[in-house]
Amino acid sequence: MERFIKDVESKAKNRKFEMISVKKLTDKKIIESHFRKNINLNLYQIGDLDEFFWKYTEWFGLYVGTELKQIILIYKGTDLPVMIALCDTSENSISEMKTLISEIKKDLPDNFYSHLSKGVSEVLEYNYEPGHHGTYLKMTLKKENLITFAEDRNIKRLNVTDIEIVKEFYYKSYPDNWFDKRMLETGKYFGYFFDNKIAGISGIHVYSHLYKVAVLGNITTDPEFRGQSICKKVTSELCKDLFETVDVIGLNVHSENSAAIKSYKNIGFEITDEYEEIMFEKSLNS
Repeated sequence: MERFIKDVESKAKNRKFEMISVKKLTDKKIIESHFRKNINLNLYQIGDLDEFFWKYTEWFGLYVGTELKQIILIYKGTDLPVMIALCDTSENSISEMKTLISEIKKDLPDNFYSHLSKGVSEVLEYNYEPGHHGTYLKMTLKKENLITFAEDRNIKRLNVTDIEIVKEFYYKSYPDNWFDKRMLETGKYFGYFFDNKIAGISGIHVYSHLYKVAVLGNITTDPEFRGQSICKKVTSELCKDLFETVDVIGLNVHSENSAAIKSYKNIGFEITDEYEEIMFEKSLNS
């Protein structure tokens, strides 16, 4: 779809009218090239180009003339779809992302979770009821910054045969987490054990050896064992393993979770961006 619109937001004299087009994207190279411009912000999306995730994805791009300006990902590999619409914080970028969301509203599920750059959500609030989950930080780790610890025999790799004990652990220690059991197939989940009982787990949401990226997730410690640096140790071991096949590791953490932020900084992670997480449910008035 193409149309001419007046770019009120930018008020640029030489760009009063611009041809806007919104397209579904299927070329991985085009998508990757766009997201590599800001890899720290877009590790999730780059990782989702991997075949393991690709079949669950839908991509929409906003073009200004022939230039691809913004991309939205809708991921349908979980029970609740997730929309990721992240961009830099400039006025133009926020305006472009809002335009893209407006143009694809008909393609959005009735209910979905979202990762959004600040200032973008208002474009959805007429058609959806928002449930704000707060501000989150993106933290990034490079191999040369990883802080490791002495070998600890309590740390063991988890796999698909451990699914029942992993589910039981999360039910007790992290009941509202987003755990996809398929992730155990990657071999990138590690557990910390005391007497054959899991005391902590560190895993991934996204992993791709092809695209050399990973995003950590589902990291928690049994309340019974907190205060013993278990999260720090098991996450460091996971990162050490991941760096055999990836170049950059990221994670998302709630901005108010100071204990977790401190723990991640203690193994070398740095804060690189922030965004909002919001649940949207279709409004009865729309």
